[in-house]
Amino acid sequence: MNKFEEKDFSDQKLSFKIWKKILKIVLKRKRGVVMMILSVLGLAFLDTMNPLLNAYAIENYFSEVPDFSTKYWFFAAYVLIAIGYGITVYGFLRTAGDVEVEVGYELRDEAFKKLQQLPFSYFDKTPSGWIMARMTSDSRRLATILSWGMVDMIWGGFSMFGILVVLLIINWKLALIIVGLLPVLMVVSMYFRKKILVAYRDVRKTNSKITASYNESIMGNKTTKTLVLEETKLHEFDDLCVNMRNQSIKAIINSSIFFPIVLVLSYVAIALILRIGGGMILDPAIPFTIATLYLFISFTQQFFDPVMQIARVLAELQQAQASAERILSLIETVPDIYDTQEVIEKYGTMENPKKENWEKLEGEVEFKHVFFRYKEEEAVLEDFNLKVPQGTSVALVGETGSGKSTIVNLICRFYEPNEGTIDIDGHNYKDRSIGWLHSNLGYVLQTPHLFNGTIMENIRYGRLSASDEEVIAAAKAIGVDEFTKDFPEGYLTVVGESGSKISVGQRQLVSFARALLADPRILILDEATSSIDTKTEEIIQTVIEKILKGRTSFIVAHRLSTVINANLILVIKDGKILEKGTHRELLNQRGEYFNLYKNQFINEAIEKSKDAE
Repeated sequence: MNKFEEKDFSDQKLSFKIWKKILKIVLKRKRGVVMMILSVLGLAFLDTMNPLLNAYAIENYFSEVPDFSTKYWFFAAYVLIAIGYGITVYGFLRTAGDVEVEVGYELRDEAFKKLQQLPFSYFDKTPSGWIMARMTSDSRRLATILSWGMVDMIWGGFSMFGILVVLLIINWKLALIIVGLLPVLMVVSMYFRKKILVAYRDVRKTNSKITASYNESIMGNKTTKTLVLEETKLHEFDDLCVNMRNQSIKAIINSSIFFPIVLVLSYVAIALILRIGGGMILDPAIPFTIATLYLFISFTQQFFDPVMQIARVLAELQQAQASAERILSLIETVPDIYDTQEVIEKYGTMENPKKENWEKLEGEVEFKHVFFRYKEEEAVLEDFNLKVPQGTSVALVGETGSGKSTIVNLICRFYEPNEGTIDIDGHNYKDRSIGWLHSNLGYVLQTPHLFNGTIMENIRYGRLSASDEEVIAAAKAIGVDEFTKDFPEGYLTVVGESGSKISVGQRQLVSFARALLADPRILILDEATSSIDTKTEEIIQTVIEKILKGRTSFIVAHRLSTVINANLILVIKDGKILEKGTHRELLNQRGEYFNLYKNQFINEAIEKSKDAE
């Protein structure tokens, strides 16, 4: 739950704080905003001048003794107003469109930049659907309502102000009818504002759940089909949609009641003006003409049109505030893992690194009394100590959930210890930048992720400055070159989303080539051979031996046959080192590692005999 969702959204201080931050984003495009405001002000001025010109025509050209001496000036004024309308309408359409696009870009850019900075822990706790809704529908809705809402609010505000000033000058007593209705309008607006905001906040929350459900159904479609859960998933999705429909109807009903009330108030004002103004015309003692009555009726209709528009915008702003609260909660999320100001001043940021100050990473890693837990009550590591000399290959073995992946994630600073320190080359790694550490890391996952690009592009992600020749050399060293020959486009073959167009083993080889190209000082292999066939594993084992030379490496392995050549093997159980030594030393101890290896050896022998049969 984000910090905004934990608070009362009817809180005026919170609303002001949110809109102040949003307006800062809008005002980054000062030129566009200024041009938009000038265009809208011009439109409001022309809207005020038009009825005055018509009243002048009624007064002078349709009186008992008409005076046509100014007709050419009158026509010229009309032409100028028409041209003015053309210019101002073009101006606000163009500038409001620009502001909408730029604000949408700024929101998505800020949100995506924040996602790149956030640690693993954020993604562990935050549903992907929630993030997707912030990046898409919320940012789009907010940009649209802000840009066009600003146009209507500024136009409406200045139109209403101009009309009131003119009416008060012409006949202040009659103008008091409109002034007297303003407090009623304010009370009605404030009442419905709160109800509409709460309703649309619920709509946006349910929309996020629907987006998450979409994502889950697409990613887990095979599981759904193999478990025959289509009907169950359909009912769950239907419940979410019904819930959103009910909440949307509730919000629409509030908006639907709000607008007719404003419309009724406008006709009440016109009826009162007709009654009182008509009486003034019949009273010869009062200098009140038909032209003046027309002006009051016209301006009253014109006055309540902006009121209707502002009422509509206020209703939409409630939707926008619900979106603003949610996207700001993402943009303003403070990462659990970050560089201190001291570190930033010396090493720079991820966007602007000061690489001239980056020391060479040698590869010595030491855990000093490290405690770590994902949740307060669930300890994963307790008083964990380990020193790994530079260039050592360390294998981490043990049961699922023993803490192996946690150890390597702490080394990579994807998480940080709750207590204790982790030193790299004798210095607490928090004293150096995250960018410095990650630029010296290579990480190969159990299920490698490939981007939707070519094989060449995916390998080059290891080092973006690498030439085609360097990429191909890394690919050949790993064995990628062997299977690219089978594709018509070779290295330019598009791998599809998450590498779906090539096999798991081929994806793994590409990820190894990427790691080799990066030439990291610390290499992490997290169950890197568990998803591939025996033949590919043999190829990778040969490659791993080459890659590990001269580097500090940590190998999380389930297949013990892949770690027998490691310099140091650690048997991890309940976050503690149960046994450590080389493969031969641990077998001689006849302890936990011996039992694991023996059981696995027997199981593999049984599988091979079945395959032979």
